[in-house]
This record gives sequence, structure tokens and C-alpha cells, in this order.
Amino acid sequence: MAYYKHESAFVDEPCTIGDGTKIWHFSHIQKGAVIGSNCIFGQNCNVANDVVIGSNVKVQNNVSIYTGTIIEDDVFLGPSCVLTNVTNPRSQVNRHSLYEKTVLKRGCTIGANATVVCGITVGRYAFIAAGAVVVKNVADYALIAGVPGKQTGWMSRHGHKLLFDNSGIAVCPESGLKYKKAGENVSCLDLSEDAALPDKLRQGIKSYDSFKAG
Repeated sequence: MAYYKHESAFVDEPCTIGDGTKIWHFSHIQKGAVIGSNCIFGQNCNVANDVVIGSNVKVQNNVSIYTGTIIEDDVFLGPSCVLTNVTNPRSQVNRHSLYEKTVLKRGCTIGANATVVCGITVGRYAFIAAGAVVVKNVADYALIAGVPGKQTGWMSRHGHKLLFDNSGIAVCPESGLKYKKAGENVSCLDLSEDAALPDKLRQGIKSYDSFKAG
């Protein structure tokens, strides 16, 4: 099984694209990019030279991923979110050899119109709210909102805010997975952060609002 490319999209050679990946209208994959399997690139996306992207990554419309970016498996990039690769850009100063590294760790979400300033790491399963501006490293499972972005809580792998009891335990209302908070670190007790979700937990069957109502 090969990848799919819409007739309006461009894929420069050489690059590596995994099986089952789909590249939609007016998108551009530049040479040297490495992309895993079963990814989706929506309309008008750009992947720059030498970017590394894992598998099962969802990139919504109007997202540019610049050189220096490393994206691990299962990451979600919302519509029109912004990634950068130079902290102090000037048109008159060429910094092509100074691109800064940005790492989006496994399972994290970058919300619509959010901005991730380069040179930082967004932790596993962290959740960046729509419109937030992220300027420093983000912990695993952290929820970041606002301008500048500040941590406002913790999120489960299914995208629900975690409410910890006095013993530091929280249960995701959708999956039933338990999480433990120790200091400023959160981990899942029932499933390794490096493990894929079981098939029975991969399909959403109830709306987000229905969990809030409960």
C-alpha cells in the first residue's frame, strides 16, 4: 500500500512517506522530509526540508511545518496553527544554518490558531488550547491556554480535564484510565505512555458536551 497524493499537491524528491498517508489539495512536501504511515495532511499544508514526522499524525488545513521540527507519532495539529524555527527573525539576516529545534512529543494536540514558538518541547499528550501562544517547554499531559500560554490543568489521553483527588489520582471520564499526579508530573497508571490505545478505546462514541453535562 502506497501513500495518496491529490493531483493538486506537490511532493519533491527525495523524501520518505509511509503507507496509507494522505496528502490533500494544494499541499507541498519538500525534499528530505521523512513522514510516517497513516498520516493526513489537509488542504494547503507545507512540510519543509528535512522535517521528521511520525505515524498517525493529523495535520489540519493551512499548517506549515518548518525545518527543525520533529513531530512524534499520534500528534494532532489544528487548523491554521503556527510553528516557527527562528526566535529572532530578520529579513536582512540569513539564519538558515541556525534553525531551532522544536519537538512535539507523542500524542500531543496543538489547537486551532495556536502558536508554538521554536526551540521548545511540547510533552506527551499535552493539550495546547485554541489560540494559545506557547513560549516554553510543556510537561506531559499539561493543558496550556492563553496569551502567553499558561498551564491551567491536566488532560487525559482522550482530551478530558483531569480532576485529581487527595491521593493524586484522577480517572478519565471517557476511557476509565487512571492517572497519577506526583509533584508536577502526571503519568497513566493503566497504560504506558509509549503504548498505543487498545482498539476498544480508539473510537469516540459520546460528544464532549455530554461529558460536561455529566
